[in-house]
Amino acid sequence: MSIATVHSRTQQGIDAPPVSVEVHLSNGLPSLSIVGLPETAVRESKDRVRSALLNSRFEFPYRRLTINLAPADLPKHSGRFDLPIALGILAASGQIRSERLAECEFIGELALTGELRPVPGVLPISIAAAKTQRALIVPTSNATEAALVRGLKVLPAGHLLDVCAHLNGEQPLTPHRAQPEEAAAHCHGPDLCDIRGQAHAKRALEVAAAGAHNMLMIGPPGSGKTMLATRLPALLPPMTDAEAVESAAVASVSHSGFDTRQWRQRPFRQPHHTASAVALVGGGGDPRPGEISLAHHGVLFLDELPEFERHVLEVLREPLESGRITISRAARQASFPARVQLIAAMNPCPCGYLGDPHGRCRCTPGEVARYRSRISGPLLDRIDIQVEVPGIEHAQLFAGSPAGEHSATVRARVEVARLRQIERIGTANACMSNREAERLCVLGQVEQGLLHTAVDRLGLSARSVHRVLKVARTIADLAAEDRILTSHLAEAISYRRADARSD
Repeated sequence: MSIATVHSRTQQGIDAPPVSVEVHLSNGLPSLSIVGLPETAVRESKDRVRSALLNSRFEFPYRRLTINLAPADLPKHSGRFDLPIALGILAASGQIRSERLAECEFIGELALTGELRPVPGVLPISIAAAKTQRALIVPTSNATEAALVRGLKVLPAGHLLDVCAHLNGEQPLTPHRAQPEEAAAHCHGPDLCDIRGQAHAKRALEVAAAGAHNMLMIGPPGSGKTMLATRLPALLPPMTDAEAVESAAVASVSHSGFDTRQWRQRPFRQPHHTASAVALVGGGGDPRPGEISLAHHGVLFLDELPEFERHVLEVLREPLESGRITISRAARQASFPARVQLIAAMNPCPCGYLGDPHGRCRCTPGEVARYRSRISGPLLDRIDIQVEVPGIEHAQLFAGSPAGEHSATVRARVEVARLRQIERIGTANACMSNREAERLCVLGQVEQGLLHTAVDRLGLSARSVHRVLKVARTIADLAAEDRILTSHLAEAISYRRADARSD
């Protein structure tokens, strides 16, 4: 047989489009050409494949070799096509049986000795391969990650010879067994009881966790803003199967890759305030996900919010609203999910001590105004909960002061409230549409009067009003109430006081 076809996949964002590796042997001067929009790493595969075949004691056909990576208009990159190219050459030259090639998809980079090396982005490939009912043959190092997808038969191999023996029916590869889910326990981060005092901020954090609301904390240095933010992941409900797969798929295509030990743990990303816009939303010649996508279904914590460049913060506005980021380049376009819970922290003024009872602040009103103007109104409008975190009294720091609730206790209430939301609309309250908010957040006459007063006094925008209703709905869910009461609405309005200060 002088022609063979091997199934593989490339990477496009977090998608894995299918690629048919077609190998044709014909008469003529010995040559090897790869067509189908290959990038440098793919073009170089011919040298790796030749050495791997010879060192595995196969014959490299000295004929005219044409390798087509179809479809031709889809960019192909990385060394993931080494294995399918080598198998296509062997099948086309009759050195291995080709009958079983259609039953599997193949991914793997070849060493010069024929050993299989791991490749990035295996999880999106596994998700796509599971829909085709084909088995997926991957390097042994990628097997654990690939097996996270339910219903997929993963066949790990350590060497080209192992794959050939499997295709020839001599020694079948053993399917990889996924680790039990109990091994991937819920995230156990720092405990909320470590924080002394700050009852109001803790309550706001619980509300934010229950409804997946964005949150901004304003307070002097050392008041516990960062400690509160780092404890949020331990308050969030466990990830569903779909959320875990989506979050892991984004990490899989990133430069750092996905650590299987983090399976089912909500990501917590904390970029430094010197981060660029590309670092936050993603980009590059070969588009990769940014921090907002790497925090998908988790927490994105921006500490010292005004210290970020203003144009950097502005790129977050659209993905915070839509839950998705599309990166367009001249040669290609990539789309990444970005459904995150934003937690931000800032000082009240440049020196950080505005309102300090000891009078340590020396900032002028103009300096304070310029400092706060670094955060635009549209971005602030998208933050549901804005809470003050005052300094801690020294007496509250002593060992004899009472400790607060444990994270597990708060998480139990959060899970019950989130379950009510899932049963009602299928998602967290923060993600409900404006139409759903108007339908599900019906107010009584007294509550309507309170809301109208708040709109007049705080100057709330239409978006802010809908966000107040969503937060009030979350507070009612925590109280196991079917309707929003005056106390729930009043608490939700109290979390928008930063709107009044920014005027």
